[in-house]
Amino acid sequence: MSKNLKEISTGALAYLGDSVIELKVRELLVEQGISGSGDLNRASLSFVKASAQAAAMHKIIPLLSEDESLVYKRGRNMSGGNVPKSATMSEYRAATGMEVLFGYLHLQGKSERIGELFSAAYAQDQNEE
Repeated sequence: MSKNLKEISTGALAYLGDSVIELKVRELLVEQGISGSGDLNRASLSFVKASAQAAAMHKIIPLLSEDESLVYKRGRNMSGGNVPKSATMSEYRAATGMEVLFGYLHLQGKSERIGELFSAAYAQDQNEE
């Protein structure tokens, strides 16, 4: 990556991080044997809606390094965006922070760390599926 990661906008990191999380969710659901696009889309909602991401993020906050915590807070404190009707402002901000964190980690090439945090964030959800 030629550009300093700290110079990339939080909006761009959130955009990328959203797709990183979505890919992890899709991998998990396919590995669980869920088939059919309708079933997969319904199952993915329990992971990707803002309230679910906020709950997941709160599980992993204690696991973050200092640098990761700063990146999360940078995303959480980002202004703007449209809060979905199904989420509170607090949930939306936490979810955005999670997306920024995962986008940041992806650009750093930290796939293993993404996997660790994703597994910790959704551990209970994965057991329930």
